[in-house]
Amino acid sequence: MIKIYHNNRCSKSRSGLEILKNSGKDFQIVNYLENTPTQAELKSIINLLGIKPIDLVRKNEAIWKANYKNIELNDDIIINAMLENPKLIERPIVINDNKAVIGRPPENILNII
Repeated sequence: MIKIYHNNRCSKSRSGLEILKNSGKDFQIVNYLENTPTQAELKSIINLLGIKPIDLVRKNEAIWKANYKNIELNDDIIINAMLENPKLIERPIVINDNKAVIGRPPENILNII
């Protein structure tokens, strides 16, 4: 089953959701601001994306700038920052079986559905 980690306030996330709706495929919406992934889930997502945790962080968020910018952080601290402040997680993230993409641009989603 396809899964989208979605934030309805984000235009890119809404566009990604629209792509999934238009695909006609079944999918699950995870409103990750309300249902924050567990540490294991977030690590699994990062692994599927094939990126480093820092690459999943929204570095322009005020929380990041105020608390983490210009500080040397290891992967566990970065993951914990995203878990404590899910707003820092880049979106949308779409997972289809063992493939995942960040929907920026939203058309990236077409590569895995």
